[in-house]
Amino acid sequence: MSIKARAVRVHQVPERTTFSGERIFLEDVRKYGQSQRPRLVLDCSKLQYLDTSTLRLLLCCLEEVMKCNGDVRLASLCPEATAALRIAGVGQLFEAYSTPEAAVNSFHLRSNSMALCLTKDEDASHLSERAA
Repeated sequence: MSIKARAVRVHQVPERTTFSGERIFLEDVRKYGQSQRPRLVLDCSKLQYLDTSTLRLLLCCLEEVMKCNGDVRLASLCPEATAALRIAGVGQLFEAYSTPEAAVNSFHLRSNSMALCLTKDEDASHLSERAA
């Protein structure tokens, strides 16, 4: 059994969110979100703080990707942005990583561990069938 690794896309979150910039950003996310189970990393390294428009942008990205059974990870959040997510009550919706590379790897590590669990479960079911 072989498992094909799906691509992970990294998107740079703009330092400041404008209405037109948000529309363009979300349209790009929507196009990517149409793929099967999209995996998206939002690189927040340019953010100095998290205002309401940027928070809305992050939540809209999560919503669009989740519509296609995908997931979003955040990378390179400054401590102030992390605190703002927690204060807004949405910190638990996102997994956050120190670098974009770590966030990308988190998708691959989960896939490999799931494959390993599947293999162990299949082996166990074969053993129980033989015992019966």
